[in-house]
Amino acid sequence: MKATLQRMQERWRLTLWRTVAVLVAFSLAGTSTVLVKAPLIAFLLPPDAQRWVQWTVYLVVMVPMYHLFLIGYGTLLGQFDFFWQRMQAVGRLFGKRAAAR
Repeated sequence: MKATLQRMQERWRLTLWRTVAVLVAFSLAGTSTVLVKAPLIAFLLPPDAQRWVQWTVYLVVMVPMYHLFLIGYGTLLGQFDFFWQRMQAVGRLFGKRAAAR
């Protein structure tokens, strides 16, 4: 466990406590997404919606919601800059792929 934590610290260039805060933010964001998924999908779709419609709505709604949770929890834990930089990097990655098409 210690070796994994040290690798994360080195890769992300964070102190031990900042690394723990980042991991807690990831955990809280994932848990919140799982807890919100079923009620939100039930609110947005009828119970007899086809599976592919459910998955499409899930991806369109829940993926951005996960990122909002991540930024929110990261901010509460004092790690806004860390997560904001990661979100911008992901945005640039998708932007380059879209521009290449």
